[in-house]
Amino acid sequence: MARTPSYPPPTAAAAKSEVRRVALSSYLGNTIEYYDFILYGSAAALIFGPLFFSDLSPALATMASFATFAAGYIARPLGGIVFGLLGRVGRKSALLSTMMIMGLASGLIGLLPTYEHIGLLAPMLLLALRILQGFAVGGEWGGAALMAAEHAPPRSRGFYTSIGQAGIASGGLLSTLAMTLVSQLPDDQLYSWGWRIPFLVSFVLLAVGTYTRVRISESPLFKELQNSKEPLGHQRGLLRFHRTALLRGVAASIPPTMSATVFGSFAVTYAVAAGHERSTILAALCVAWGLSIVATSIYGSLSDRIGRRPVYVVAAISFAVLVYPLFRAIDSDSTLLMFVAFAAAFALITVAMTGVLAALLAELFPTEHRYTGVSAAYQAGTVIAGLAPLGASLVLATGDGTNISAVAAMLAAFCLLAALAVGSARESRGQNLRTSAVGESHSHEGVQAKKVNSE
Repeated sequence: MARTPSYPPPTAAAAKSEVRRVALSSYLGNTIEYYDFILYGSAAALIFGPLFFSDLSPALATMASFATFAAGYIARPLGGIVFGLLGRVGRKSALLSTMMIMGLASGLIGLLPTYEHIGLLAPMLLLALRILQGFAVGGEWGGAALMAAEHAPPRSRGFYTSIGQAGIASGGLLSTLAMTLVSQLPDDQLYSWGWRIPFLVSFVLLAVGTYTRVRISESPLFKELQNSKEPLGHQRGLLRFHRTALLRGVAASIPPTMSATVFGSFAVTYAVAAGHERSTILAALCVAWGLSIVATSIYGSLSDRIGRRPVYVVAAISFAVLVYPLFRAIDSDSTLLMFVAFAAAFALITVAMTGVLAALLAELFPTEHRYTGVSAAYQAGTVIAGLAPLGASLVLATGDGTNISAVAAMLAAFCLLAALAVGSARESRGQNLRTSAVGESHSHEGVQAKKVNSE
């Protein structure tokens, strides 16, 4: 007799309250992780140069600061791979580990002595803690996305995963608000102790996040895989049978992350150089992050109705067309245009890609390879995205603002590449995560998954 009745669909396996609890946990987890991660970006743009690289010229100090910022992105794929492997033991335990590492690393940044006190050791310690941040967030995003995706009903997967994605914007908003508040301090107080406060808050957020994450249940699809007679597939199968899906996921992951790093970090420095007040720029960034919290779930819900592909592709092409005018608006003398540019970049355009990305990537891979596949694809994309502010900062170092067209062209090129990659895949809306991955239904893993469900 078929064993299918013993494996009811997610809506029956988990009560609606549990689905909501998991979505809330993903939201809070991403909020806390990205508060810590994005906070570093704001500090790198505004504060870390004179604090940790005071022996360099202002331009070189900014570049060195962005270099440590980029190091966090370089470490993210390693975290994705390691926690992807740990996720084969349990999604929940892996997520608890990522939160612990991130909270401790971020809090310790707030306790670091500066270059003035311990010399070269200060930036070295800062770099080490930034790498730990990247390692932690490398495992966090994929795990949080999968917990929501594997609990959610197929017809509303885009909405529930987008709730977790909204945590990225919430973390950005909280970190920007924190930096805005401390930046109101006189410079002597800001550079002596004020900058430490937002990082020390990470210890409190760690306690809150750990409490909420302990209370959620393990992924029902992962438990089914553990209870089945089929062994977990070897990770080499990810590259052997899902290479196309992996490359497609990498391409799709670059534009939303790159736009967030460029407009959330480099564009802040660019706006300062254009003559805008630091507090005004941070206020514009707060408005943009706040609007994108709401917009993320709207786009996620929209993808449940019309599909992941149209939402993502339209947003990617729109950003490719508008990115240069957005930079010109930031570079103008108009405060209103600067506000509009940040809001448009975050809340209207790139947030559409962010809102559907978690569901899109989760639907590319089978359960046994989903954690590693999603994490590896997303974090590999973020390596390229994380290097963008460092490369873009060269524009300011040359003193030729017209070179911003090169930065815009880079962003546009990656957006068009992603639009092609996502547009060439078949639609994944409503995909049954128990059976096969999008475009991979004839792969070895897809056959194995069907075999498990038919026994």
